[in-house]
Amino acid sequence: MSDEKTYAYQSIAQSILDHGVDTLFGLMGDANLFMVDHYVRSCGGTFVPAAFEGSSILMALAYTHVSGQVGVATVTHGPGLTNCVTALTEGARGNIPMVLLCGDTPVMNPQHLQSIDQREVVTVTGAGFEQMRSAQTAAEDVANAFHRARVERRPIVLNMPVEFMWEEASHQKVVYPVFTTPAYVPEGDDLDEAIGMIASARRPVILAGAGATGARDKLIRLADRLQAPLATTLKAKGLFNGHPGNMDIFGTLSTDAAYDVIAKADCVIAFGASLHYFTTDRGKLMEGKRVVQINDDPAAIGRNYHPDAALVADAGLTADNIVYWLDEAEIEPSGFTEELDAATLTAHSPGQADKAPAGCVNYIHALDRLEEALPKDRILTTDAGRFMTEVWCRISVSDPRSFLVTANFGAIGLGLQEAIGAALAAPDRPVVLFTGDGGFMMGGVNEFNAAVRLGLNLIVIVCNDSAYGAEHIQFLDRDMDPGLSQFKWPSFADVATALGGEGIRVQSAEELEAAIAAIETRDRPLLIELPLDPYDVPRMRI
Repeated sequence: MSDEKTYAYQSIAQSILDHGVDTLFGLMGDANLFMVDHYVRSCGGTFVPAAFEGSSILMALAYTHVSGQVGVATVTHGPGLTNCVTALTEGARGNIPMVLLCGDTPVMNPQHLQSIDQREVVTVTGAGFEQMRSAQTAAEDVANAFHRARVERRPIVLNMPVEFMWEEASHQKVVYPVFTTPAYVPEGDDLDEAIGMIASARRPVILAGAGATGARDKLIRLADRLQAPLATTLKAKGLFNGHPGNMDIFGTLSTDAAYDVIAKADCVIAFGASLHYFTTDRGKLMEGKRVVQINDDPAAIGRNYHPDAALVADAGLTADNIVYWLDEAEIEPSGFTEELDAATLTAHSPGQADKAPAGCVNYIHALDRLEEALPKDRILTTDAGRFMTEVWCRISVSDPRSFLVTANFGAIGLGLQEAIGAALAAPDRPVVLFTGDGGFMMGGVNEFNAAVRLGLNLIVIVCNDSAYGAEHIQFLDRDMDPGLSQFKWPSFADVATALGGEGIRVQSAEELEAAIAAIETRDRPLLIELPLDPYDVPRMRI
């Protein structure tokens, strides 16, 4: 298309493809419908229509996480954008790069019914705002949005005034490179102090966060050199699978045995972790320890917890550097891992199948059976809410990229949309979603049919205690009537069937086994509804 005269909407559509994006999520409206039409009919792209604008953002966020490419969504102006506020905040809080192509009302018509200051709407979410300057600069403006998304690691909204769409433009491919060479560890006092603390530790622990998932082998090499156990934050779950020193999740989600080991440690070496208060158990797990924090984002150092030493540097290179200086100084291994019983570090107490009232199932037993029965090559997606901490602890993943947590903003109702994005990013793998009843009613019902229409390999587990669980707990804690937090929902299994999927309601341990058998024979999106006793669900571990 270079040197060929075209319209701005065509240039925008072609620019998406120029960036290697063949899947676009969104909802069409006045300001983006011609661009979407050209993207599909002339550019050969795939458009995934959402029922709600915010859903398209979540789908794109999951697509980014699973595929490693920048996910792209598009919505129209005004309410099309304001319906995306929660989803954009989720992406910004999670540092997930994606691009939203958002229409805007005509500048010449300030009385337009859907006019709103879209820059201000975007800014409050923490996402970035990029203004399309003219029809002629459309390709450059799209390229700027993609570049910023990668570099700033957050959603970028390209604001596209509707009057530009039918203005003429000459399209040329514009893609700006992103330079990703890792930063080397600086020399000097900070390095000396950090290595001194690590060398003198007798019970060190290696902690890896989402920012260190690419450094697995180097962190294991350091851990073996120190004889230090390994742990991860929630978002890096699965990183150290198979290693004998793996303790799985560090913090409030640790097993009792792992928590005890962490409590006994005298040094925590944290790579790519922001040390959130759930990770540190509100600081308790760091008491009496030297904490060394390594992160390539200077803003992450000390944001949640102030370490004793810190290095702004790449995780893998720093791990190699530490090993080098330990060897140079002939520091002896700590021997800490030799004191541990590896078999207990990741073991959770089992559930009891017979411990549930009539018409309900025991939640922990159900999770234990599903852990055994769900496809091993699954991508695991979870909504937020009362049930999810036990899912995070008990349902395994093969690696961090196969795990999506939709709790960066503490919102429920975001899980199914991200499950759809994950399924489209990895069509050869099954996607499993765990969600609560409130979350499914809020965001799942309106998009489940999209999964059916797309023929996705999706298994949805709805944990249904007929209540908003967090509020139910608070009422009970104060000896108050929890009635206002309880709901008589419809049968989610029946709803799933009505929407074109397969729904199964499980009301006993025997029916759970029948539902598990249906996992093997599914030929469409499958929803398994687990009725639970709201008075006998494990408390959230956060």
